[in-house]
Amino acid sequence: MTGRQENPWQSICSKHALQNGQFVEFSVAVAEQKIDTLPLTGFVFLDGDTPRAYVNRCPHMGIELNWVPGRFMDTDNLFLQCSTHGALFKPGDGECIAGPCQGDALTALDIREAGDSLEVRLPE
Repeated sequence: MTGRQENPWQSICSKHALQNGQFVEFSVAVAEQKIDTLPLTGFVFLDGDTPRAYVNRCPHMGIELNWVPGRFMDTDNLFLQCSTHGALFKPGDGECIAGPCQGDALTALDIREAGDSLEVRLPE
């Protein structure tokens, strides 16, 4: 046993920085990032009073959901939306309910409060 933590928690923002209707984007720490791939990013937001965090990657083509920083919701502000193909995802569990990846889901990140900060990690 090396003592090295393979899936560490990373601080992403102050929990006070999270306001209803706003999204915070961040880079996701990956143990082995390939040189020829884009960095892995994520986003966090409040779903009611519950913070939710997802990898910012549509399951359809692996592209980021938003084309404008901080804009992830559809025009009715009900679902997360992929700006490229219009796929809609339920905010609570990331399930795709419409679009080319219907039945797939966004990759949820484990999230926790640590003092005044929010921390995330890739799921086991």
